[in-house]
Amino acid sequence: MAWTIFSVPGGKRSELDRVLKDDLVSRQSQKVRDAGALGGPADTIYVLVEGSADGVRHAEELLAPVGTRLTGPDGEGLYRRFKDEEEAASAGMGLFFTEE
Repeated sequence: MAWTIFSVPGGKRSELDRVLKDDLVSRQSQKVRDAGALGGPADTIYVLVEGSADGVRHAEELLAPVGTRLTGPDGEGLYRRFKDEEEAASAGMGLFFTEE
């Protein structure tokens, strides 16, 4: 599955929301987090888009004027943090529904 991560200034939230509502982009998996919660700078938003290669490519085109694409070790590390958060949430829900 293709993915991309962008760092978007908090002041561009309305522009970000418009991009995420795009027909093709909205059909991809999207995760939006306050960067401060993930150890990043305050007043910044991290956006992860996962899905089809075409959908992610289109998201990159639309997000480029709004934020900065994170690549290399920065992007990989942040992607891992998003996935770890997702796995921790899934494990927590499993405990919630487990009978003893």
